[in-house]
Amino acid sequence: MKLHQSDTQKYQTVTGYDETGVEINAERYNYSLIVLPEVPPRAWNAPTFESISAEHFALIGEDNPDVVILGTGARQRFIHPRLTAALTMRRIGVECMDSQAACRTYNILMGEGRKVTLALVIDTNEGTSA
Repeated sequence: MKLHQSDTQKYQTVTGYDETGVEINAERYNYSLIVLPEVPPRAWNAPTFESISAEHFALIGEDNPDVVILGTGARQRFIHPRLTAALTMRRIGVECMDSQAACRTYNILMGEGRKVTLALVIDTNEGTSA
């Protein structure tokens, strides 16, 4: 799905997404990444939902977001609370949703000026195994 352009182009905005990747400011990414409004997207070493660890969230916490939107792939899945406990103790919220909803939510919160981080799992093998 393509999203419309807005005056937020000075920020890192999700401009499109599909089952195999995401576009940030019209640049395509086909791997898991971290997106913050004011810095370029960076690769996130979480190639699958199952590979996510507390250390992944510790790295996200270094950016001091108010909220983390976790895109879990084609379907919504919930991360175990022990993995996000360090963020929760710092009053950093973590919301899990399917990746398409996560992209839309990130854009809305970013557009409102919120200090939001999008942590997006892009598993290129999702749905291909039985």
